[in-house]
Amino acid sequence: MKDDRERLLDILDAIQAIEKYATGARNKTDELIQVWFVHHLQIIGEAARKLSPAFQERHPEVPWAQIVAMRHILVHDYFAVDLDEVWAAIERDVPELKRKIVAILAELKPGGKP
Repeated sequence: MKDDRERLLDILDAIQAIEKYATGARNKTDELIQVWFVHHLQIIGEAARKLSPAFQERHPEVPWAQIVAMRHILVHDYFAVDLDEVWAAIERDVPELKRKIVAILAELKPGGKP
């Protein structure tokens, strides 16, 4: 079973995968890129959902509930997905989330404990 630190690393890996195609051409109409982004946002949301409640409470600077809610929409209400909102999240929210995750990881020791 993964600990909180490993879940954060999963989030960071997914962010780095998003960054691979979010920089440069930025063709938000490319269906393959859209699917790539949605998939990795789902991974971020799933990893956030599985973080312990105590960990989430210790880090209120990250909007865990919003991240999990977006994952829920992407997975369970796929036809309601607003691709413009996905793109906005990629541009607006993912860079800030990365900064916060990197900062939290710097504080943690292996095993997920501060």
